[in-house]
Order: sequence, then C-alpha cells, then structure tokens
Amino acid sequence: MTATLSARRRTDRFAGSGGALLAADGWGDDASPPLVLLHGGGQTRAAWGAAGPRLARLGWRVIAPDLRGHGESAWSPEGRYDLDLFADDVRALVAAVGGQPVVVGASLGGLSSLLAAGERPRASVRALALVDVAHRPEPAGVRRVFEFMRARPDGFASLEEAAAAVAAYLPHRARPDDLNGLRRNLRRQDRRWVWHWDPRLLDGFPDRNELNAHAERLLAAARIAQVPVLLVRGGLSDVVSDQIAAEFCASVPGARRVDVVGAGHMVAGDRNDRFIEALVPFLARIQENA
Repeated sequence: MTATLSARRRTDRFAGSGGALLAADGWGDDASPPLVLLHGGGQTRAAWGAAGPRLARLGWRVIAPDLRGHGESAWSPEGRYDLDLFADDVRALVAAVGGQPVVVGASLGGLSSLLAAGERPRASVRALALVDVAHRPEPAGVRRVFEFMRARPDGFASLEEAAAAVAAYLPHRARPDDLNGLRRNLRRQDRRWVWHWDPRLLDGFPDRNELNAHAERLLAAARIAQVPVLLVRGGLSDVVSDQIAAEFCASVPGARRVDVVGAGHMVAGDRNDRFIEALVPFLARIQENA
C-alpha cells in the first residue's frame, strides 16, 4: 500500500443512533480504504492521536470518533450507556462512513464493534481488531479500571495533579513532559479539571457478573461476524490474561493474536510504535485479500 504524503488532522461529525452527534478526528485521503478507531470507556478520540496519522500515511482513511458520552460527542439525555446503545452507534457510524471499513476497537470500543458486526442488524465491516478486549475480562483488572475512574469525582486542581494520578495508575508508562495530550481528555468545570466524559457512564457499565454473563453472547457475535479478527493484547494487561486471549482465539475460527510487549490495558497509549507494528501486518493481509 502506498503512503499518503500528508496526514493532517481534520474534525468531522457523524450521526449515531437516534441522531446523536459523534465528533471525530479524521486523517488521510477520502479515496483510501476506511479504517475506524474506537477508544475505550473513559477515554476520548485523543487516544488515537499518534496512531491515526501514522495509519493514514500508510494509505488508510482514518476516522476516530468520540464515543457517546465522551469528549465532544453527545451525552445521553437519559444517562443511558449500555452496550447495545454503543453497538447501535457503531452500526450508524459504519453505515455513514461506507466502504466496509476495518474497525479497530479498544476495550468498550471493541465490545461495541463485536456486537455491531455479529448481531442483527449487522454492520458491514471488513475486519475487526480488538485491542485488549475479548469475550470476558479478568475481574481484578476491571475493578482497578473502575476504581481509577471513580476515584476523583471532584476532578483536579491542575493538569500536573491529573498527570500525577495517571502516573500512579500507569507506573509502567513514562510520564510525558508535554501535558497537552492529557488536556484533551479533560474539561474545565468550576475552576477544576474533570475527565471529559459523562459521570453517569459508570452507572451503565456492566458489573463483574454481567460481564461474565456476556461472554457467550460476545463469542457468538465474533463467530457470526465471519470477518478476520485480530486480538491485540497488552503484554502487561491485567484485564485480558494470556488464558483469556487463548480461550477467545480457540473459540473464534480464524482469529489471530499478537501481544504487545511492555503495554498494559491501554495498548496504543502505552506503546504506540509497537501497537502499530502489531496492527500493520493484519491490515496488509486485509488489503491483499480485498
């Protein structure tokens, strides 16, 4: 695949389920094959700020939206944030993008894309890359994620205070000198910095028992989708263990797996270069078989 000469970021808007507006960053030539990047719960499209332009330079039209209730996308008036609604947003987004995109989904984005591709009405996707998410998680890892998300409902007095909280949560990740990237995940409220997502999200996330109950449903969706599936696991992940990754790949015909050394649950943010290296061979095979 030939590389594009430029990967300048642009801002787009898409209609999700029920017409909810989803803000998105885009990179690459409109004539290139589409690639949708879906972030995890509690993140924003800024999670793909390094990956998006690199993938565009490899010849993809990249679309990275804020999920409903995150960043600059619409918040649910009723505070509804269940997996089925996120999956409906993915269906609407895929239809609006057109061209049967490859979908790369991290955590919540991966779960939503699995249901959208494997349950009716099925979204027309060419392939799925699931980033540190499978049919079920490790309970301890999920608990740690939720504890971090719930820890500071009143926000932070400064960006430096927020950066210190992230560093304590992700000790394996080098603390950045430039905090502008962190700024895109926060918003100002009452002179403080709070996370740029609807706090009611936490009320809609499945608990441990619900997540385990979803396992067979998600495996069925992965099989029914009948598209190439890649599981990109963080080598240090406490959410998707080696056992869970192996179980998923053994249960989904043709599913492939790659572990990203030195990355935790937030793979692209932890080790973006290695994440791209893990993803590119899969994307190249998809293009070869197109």
